[in-house]
Amino acid sequence: MENSRNIIEARNVKRRFKTSGGEFWALKGIDMDIATGGLTILKGRSGSGKTTLLNILSALDKPTDGSVMFLGRDIAKLDEKERTLLRRREIGFVFQSVALVPMMSAAENVEFALRMAGGHGDNAKRAAECLHMVGLSNRMTHLPQEMSGGEQQRVAIARALAHNPKVIFADEPTGELDTMMALHIVRIFQELTKEQGVTIVMTTHDPGLMDVGDALYELEDGEVVHE
Repeated sequence: MENSRNIIEARNVKRRFKTSGGEFWALKGIDMDIATGGLTILKGRSGSGKTTLLNILSALDKPTDGSVMFLGRDIAKLDEKERTLLRRREIGFVFQSVALVPMMSAAENVEFALRMAGGHGDNAKRAAECLHMVGLSNRMTHLPQEMSGGEQQRVAIARALAHNPKVIFADEPTGELDTMMALHIVRIFQELTKEQGVTIVMTTHDPGLMDVGDALYELEDGEVVHE
């Protein structure tokens, strides 16, 4: 039975890739609980398996073995259509590369994401609300190239928030930012978990960000070495 305090529960998650040299096990039996409404940090160097794990937890990929319970359903057993609907309705994504549409303003980028997620309400109002949450009410009409890297990343966060996801997955969201802006982005994540109740799972290799989450899992060679 699912623990109501955990939105995601991973058990014995393994991921095997076939390479020219044979088989490579990127994940070797991960057990992990993601608490509802918290900020969970996945720490690890490049190649540790943290991005592979993030992709499996967010239904972008399937494990070779093991289970991932998301809101009481084992997403490892869902077909591609079901996983696509899950991502569209329940999950938001923030990546290191913000991938904003360059010819759209901040507000238009958020509205576009809402339309892609099937939003049928007042998309303009919701976009304004989300940009306000990340402190960009005064930059709504600006194009991405008119904003700093930190501001663009905040637009990406607003875009991920727009359709009210249960979980936001952020893969190295501060990787291209300086230390001060990286801390600012993480503070926004902390505020969103407390004020909006959204669950956030974030990967990082930045040692300066290890103590900012509610939970920390350190990965090395496809295994959790510290929790």
